[in-house]
Amino acid sequence: MEVKVDKRYPLEVDAARAWQLLRDVKTVAGFMPGAAITEQIDDTHYKGNVKVKVGPANAAFAGDIEVLALDEAAMKLQLLGKGADRGGSSASMDLTATIEPGDSPSTSVLAGQAVVAVSGKFAQFGSRLMVPVSDMLLGQFVDNFRAAAAAPSATYASADDVASQMAMPTSVPPVAQAREINALAMMWSLVKGWFAGLLGKRT
Repeated sequence: MEVKVDKRYPLEVDAARAWQLLRDVKTVAGFMPGAAITEQIDDTHYKGNVKVKVGPANAAFAGDIEVLALDEAAMKLQLLGKGADRGGSSASMDLTATIEPGDSPSTSVLAGQAVVAVSGKFAQFGSRLMVPVSDMLLGQFVDNFRAAAAAPSATYASADDVASQMAMPTSVPPVAQAREINALAMMWSLVKGWFAGLLGKRT
């Protein structure tokens, strides 16, 4: 089963600052609930895992992340992630994220397009559930991204250093984030939202 996601999120930081954070793949991966990079193979290949919890059951996806493109001029990052668990389920995501200038010099926009493909037990939920769950996860990711980008303690390399040395952020403050994806909690939130919408229509 395949799901496509296309989202735009306003950021309260300038485009250069947001891009310096986005291009740090190892840090950005940690903003997704339950995800972590465990090993860097080379400049474009990483190994990582994602933890998922559904009630009392736990699952861990182990996989690979490949940086397909890192365009400094366009401030665009493209990643391909693939993973599988011991139960036979697998998932992949082709993600393109771009930082765009905002309405003012102090704002920007994080634009993301993703194609998510799942197989095995997770595919049985269907796109009607996978799409809102994906939206919820991206929302948590963006909240963590915003917190790190706006934190005054973050120290980034200057624009000259980026141009000449492809410098990475030197310090990114920690942000509060979930250690695992709690699918049961997300499904309950969706159910509550459905009932709220139903009651709203009746009134």
